[in-house]
Amino acid sequence: MAADQSTTGGLRLPSGLALSHMWIAFILFLVAAVLGLYQVVERAELIEGLISDAGYYVSVTIHGTIMGYVLTTFFIVGFGYYAAATSLKMPIWNRPLAWLGFLLMLGGTLLAAWAMFTGQATVLYTFYPPATAHWAYYVGAALLLVGSLAWVLIMVVMTAKWKNANPGKPLPLVQFANTTNAILWFFTILGAAAEVLFQLIPLSLGLVETVDVGLARTLFAWTLHPIVYFWLIPAYIALYSMVPAAAGGRVISDELARVAFIMLLVFSLPIGFHHLYMDPFQAEGWKLLHGVGTFLVAVPTFITGFSVMASMELSGRLHGGKGLFGWIGALPWREPMVSAAGLALIVLAFGGFGGVINASYALNTVVHNTMWVPAHFHMMLGGTTLLMYFAIAYYFFPSMTGRELSSKKAATQQIWLWAIGMLVLTIPWHIAGLLGQPRRTAGSPYPEQYAVVWDPYEAIMIIGALLMVISAIWFIVNLVASHMNRQRVETREVAYARPVHEPLSLPAPLNGFKLWTTIIVIYLAVDFGYPILQFFLIETHNPGTWGW
Repeated sequence: MAADQSTTGGLRLPSGLALSHMWIAFILFLVAAVLGLYQVVERAELIEGLISDAGYYVSVTIHGTIMGYVLTTFFIVGFGYYAAATSLKMPIWNRPLAWLGFLLMLGGTLLAAWAMFTGQATVLYTFYPPATAHWAYYVGAALLLVGSLAWVLIMVVMTAKWKNANPGKPLPLVQFANTTNAILWFFTILGAAAEVLFQLIPLSLGLVETVDVGLARTLFAWTLHPIVYFWLIPAYIALYSMVPAAAGGRVISDELARVAFIMLLVFSLPIGFHHLYMDPFQAEGWKLLHGVGTFLVAVPTFITGFSVMASMELSGRLHGGKGLFGWIGALPWREPMVSAAGLALIVLAFGGFGGVINASYALNTVVHNTMWVPAHFHMMLGGTTLLMYFAIAYYFFPSMTGRELSSKKAATQQIWLWAIGMLVLTIPWHIAGLLGQPRRTAGSPYPEQYAVVWDPYEAIMIIGALLMVISAIWFIVNLVASHMNRQRVETREVAYARPVHEPLSLPAPLNGFKLWTTIIVIYLAVDFGYPILQFFLIETHNPGTWGW
């Protein structure tokens, strides 16, 4: 924890706190990446000795749990602490609570890992009974969530303290978005937390013989989609506030960025039922309501794409770019943050298109139980999100460690290799899904004459997965080399881009969260109120009896 004593301009930086979270995230990320390669090789039945249904399901559970829950939560919490301190220029409030949260998260991760690695939690990465894991897996997941709540509280308190000390001033954009994500996370985990605490832990301990699977899937749907935006918001923070700084430009509009983050907060929460289109537990009206909400959440992503591209164009023209597209070549593409942003936006376009397909009821019936779906969310998490996480790590590490990045060239090349590998993996995956290849299975349940059409795509996917594992190893090597670099940085300040027009004041809804929190509570009550309550009303338990 000695690194926690680092200071800049008299500010005590939370370097040790942030690095502890990030190193846990990245070490486990490497484990998950290797397991991902194993899965595509096993499904392709390329190496006979690796063909194992049991091994495949254990691998998918570990891979999905790490990537979806552990990597993201540890990284976002560590990122959140460092971004809060450096943007607000104030120390972390209640460091003992922050470290307690870290220990709870770590303890929960180790407990769940024991259950997974011993083969007692082969439930993939979803909480869908009747498939049931060992109680340690669910208790570990609960501890991970509880530990992360320390971060939520600290972000909210730090924002309140800064606003009290700076009445009337706009909250820095980075912390506005950071707090948005903390509030989003609090509401996001309520569904899964209720399922784990009141259904899955009692079931896994043998305290109850059965649970209502419809209720379980409804509660998990509460969490299942907003968690994607919990993953994405740090990437969007980097796109808005770090990319223009790395490119030598400015944020095109501070106010528009705030609108996008607010829309992500409000629109992303009550939309989980598009994951239940094929399930009988909710009636069509509720699915339609959630489906409309799913399309609404595309709006802040379009705003982000436009705003970030405009900021990058401004940077390119400030670097001398002429003509309609000359600004693109004028951007400093050797900066890891700039390259990551360009690649992340490309992958986001592909992934966003797939998301629109998934949200469309009729089209969803075609792709729902196919490999199209994991291809889509690998693009969103493994593509856009992780590309920006890599860039954030490279951007923050010199400030965190006090040492220069060992090689910007190597960092940029690693980011490019990951993006190429991701596209080589997921584009054939989409095609195989359209050709009917099922998901959630270790092998094909269809006769060989039907499955042979998928073989060329499975071979290509192995190449993509291999490139990604090489990139993952390269990423860790780059960070270790930077951590051990003898060349010290001149300053430990973190550069955040300033807007073209600095807002001198903002209306309360663009500078706080009271209105939006109230709207979220009402929105969630409407969208999930009766769909959950119906499971406790015996007379109306059949959703088909309601028009909604």
